[in-house]
This record gives sequence, structure tokens and C-alpha cells, in this order.
Amino acid sequence: MNTAGSGIKLIVCIMAAAMMTMAGCASSSSNVYTHDQAMRAQTVDTGTVESVKSVIIQASNPPVVGGAVGGVTGGVLGSTVGHGHGRDVATIVGALAGAAVGAAIENEARTKNGLEIVVNLDSGRTIVVVQEADVPMFPGDRVRVLTAPDGTTRISK
Repeated sequence: MNTAGSGIKLIVCIMAAAMMTMAGCASSSSNVYTHDQAMRAQTVDTGTVESVKSVIIQASNPPVVGGAVGGVTGGVLGSTVGHGHGRDVATIVGALAGAAVGAAIENEARTKNGLEIVVNLDSGRTIVVVQEADVPMFPGDRVRVLTAPDGTTRISK
């Protein structure tokens, strides 16, 4: 095997590992705090869950890393097929197909099941919070509503 091919394959493996790591970074969970959120005072309100609706939480920015990694991977794999002009075509087709598959995989990894939770606060206000569906919530549950200085709000039992 040639050295250039080995180097490209190593880069593809590193990029794939980075993409998998990045897919799990962002969270809207009631149980997960970022480093910046730790050890910061939050206001606490209490209330009763009025209703709970299942929703899908999807990242707001388009997938980029998956498409790039998939394109490079597909191009590398395509370049191993055929000879001459056929190899060039296989490289291009492989890169395009890999980019499409990589973007789809990243998009799926960045989509999470969530809950839209309506809470009647003891203060008389009603709020709605969307967060990951990692803690079951049901109408009638007594909950705490935690609000960070940056406005991030989560509901916990």
C-alpha cells in the first residue's frame, strides 16, 4: 500500500472519530449540565405539570462535519476502484455518495426525542419548556423549574 493512501485513510479515521464525538456534545437534558453551567446560581420556581407532548429536537444548523467526512471517505474508497478515467469517475461518485450519507448520519445523530412540558407555576404563571425526554414527566407531577442567568430553563422532579 502506498504512503499517500495510508495518510489519507488515517485522516479519514481521525475525522470520523471527531464527528462521532461532536454528535454527543450538545444537550437539552434536565440531567446534563455544561461546564459553564456548573457552580452557577439558578432561580428555582415550583409548579405542577399541566400537559406533556412528545416532540423531536433537531439541531438548528445544517450538518457539515458528516458530509465532509463522508465525502472524503467516499472519495478515498472510490479512488481504489478501476483505472484511468473510470477511477476518476468512481472517485467523484464515491465522494458525492459519501457526502450525502455522511450528512444524513450526522443529521440523525443530532436529532433527539424531546418533551414539550407545560407547567402551571405556583406564582400563577404558565410556562412551556422543551427538553430532552430523559426524565419521564406526567400531568400532575410536582416539578422544579430551574432558570440559569443566561435564560436556559429546565424542568426537574
